[in-house]
Amino acid sequence: MSFLNFNKNKTFKPKKNIAEGTKQYHLKKYAEATLGSGNLRAAVQLPEGEDLNEWLAVNSVDFFNQINMLYGTITEFCTPNECPVMSAGPKYEYHWADGIQFKKPVKVSAPEYVDYLMTWVQSQLDDEDVFPSKIGVPFPKSFQSTIKTIFKRLFRVYAHIYHAHFPRIVSLGEEAHLNTSFKHFIFFVQEFSLIDSKELAPLQELIETLTSDTKIAAGQTKA
Repeated sequence: MSFLNFNKNKTFKPKKNIAEGTKQYHLKKYAEATLGSGNLRAAVQLPEGEDLNEWLAVNSVDFFNQINMLYGTITEFCTPNECPVMSAGPKYEYHWADGIQFKKPVKVSAPEYVDYLMTWVQSQLDDEDVFPSKIGVPFPKSFQSTIKTIFKRLFRVYAHIYHAHFPRIVSLGEEAHLNTSFKHFIFFVQEFSLIDSKELAPLQELIETLTSDTKIAAGQTKA
């Protein structure tokens, strides 16, 4: 599966892989092994004796790449004409602001919003002052606040996919992958209290269904 191409002039690339031999690489391998057990609740828990910020950093990269790939499956259908606003149903509309290029929230189409969002997240992941990769370099005091903003924004991509594109996801046979990815994301968010409940409201019914460990049949997800 190729990573998404948001527009004609810019190919969007995923976050580079975590370098072998680093502490974060060790944690990445641990996370992959625990995910393989199939117990998502256990997989999100901080490994004993490990640093919380390191664990948050590794999982941020992983979820960014996951959501990038999932959105990539429906980019040809998520167009300015089809999705003129970034929304998660009629009650929830998202306007973009990053405090730098866009100091005040602006109304943009869903693909533009996701482009700005993913570009912003990648810039955070690539910034050594925010996500230090060298051993012994401390995380900034604002790190966990940045993490919460990243996860809040990544959630909005899931919310848009479920509300605007779920029938297409089903037709592509991707619903099980999407549901598992989102369930993993929500367990992680809940474990470390990363997103306020009001932000999760657009998918609250789905969250309750997925986290109650009930089986969801294809085409029956309501969001």
